[in-house]
Amino acid sequence: MEQVNNRSSKLVARWLLLGVVMTIIQVALGGITRLTGSGLSITEWDVITGTLPPLNERAWLAEFEKYRATPQFQLLNFEFGLSDFKFIFFWEWFHRLWARLIGLVFAGGFIWFIIGKHFKKEMVRPLVVLFLLGALQGAIGWIMVASGLTGDAVYVKPTRLALHFIFALGLLCYTFWFALKLLIPEQQRVAFPSLRKINLWLIGLLVLQLLYGALMAGHKAANVAASWPKINGDWVPDSLFSHKPFLLNFIDNKILIHFVHRGLAYLILIWIIIWTIQLAKHKGSLLFENIKRIPLYLTFLQVLLGILTILTSTGIIPGKWGTFEWMAQLHQLTGMCLLLSLFATLFVLSKQK
Repeated sequence: MEQVNNRSSKLVARWLLLGVVMTIIQVALGGITRLTGSGLSITEWDVITGTLPPLNERAWLAEFEKYRATPQFQLLNFEFGLSDFKFIFFWEWFHRLWARLIGLVFAGGFIWFIIGKHFKKEMVRPLVVLFLLGALQGAIGWIMVASGLTGDAVYVKPTRLALHFIFALGLLCYTFWFALKLLIPEQQRVAFPSLRKINLWLIGLLVLQLLYGALMAGHKAANVAASWPKINGDWVPDSLFSHKPFLLNFIDNKILIHFVHRGLAYLILIWIIIWTIQLAKHKGSLLFENIKRIPLYLTFLQVLLGILTILTSTGIIPGKWGTFEWMAQLHQLTGMCLLLSLFATLFVLSKQK
């Protein structure tokens, strides 16, 4: 019976890890959609009928006509022809299609595991939460898109983009943690409470950092201060709090967003170096030894990619995919991997004495 339960746990864990990989791809597709300016190309949310793209010229023209009525077309992309529209339509359509595929993989797997009686009683509640989080993420995605379809908006609101991104990370990390619980045996975990406490603080700081990264992306703020290490020649710019009311600066002032994003990067780097030195002084399970330096390596890579993203932002050409877009995309993906690595170390450090 124990062997059957272990096999069931491994099967469910692999299914969840497939969901983790698919979610990472989905976030990457979201990044491409943002970088290509494609997010507002589809003006409706049709869960069933929207699965297929337009299949003939008449259908394409009908979709293009809907897009022509949006503020983005009228104020920004008014020179677009049908071929330009088809390009941006593809990325938004593919982003939504991949979300549907994730839903099918989870729904299909859920049914298969129920029929095969692979679910244990303690798995039911986390699975329900997982489905609710997935549905909520889809709703937030549409609320985000809707924010760019009215008034004089030519892009989605940065705060809603950031919310969409953070909820995607929450779904990703919850799924990953659930899989780790089913996959990693208790003997591979260690009990170092002080190191675990620092791990939690690092996760909190990184989530805040990723939130500000999303605000950077939403405001398209990279080339507002395309210099490093200083911000347009200053260590502390004069215009950090130029917006009123005061609190608006933290979500709408591009220079302050730059300043906070960079400052958090330095703080996280220094703290992870110190934490890794402390981890190196402790010996534990084989898994602990194998993963305890991974967050440090990813942090160095993340900082390097962040610097390159800023410096290459001077070469942005609207409608063209270039070096900046590659750097920005890799920067986002590395940030997700860093977050998952910190959750992995947190899980391994969670053994009770």
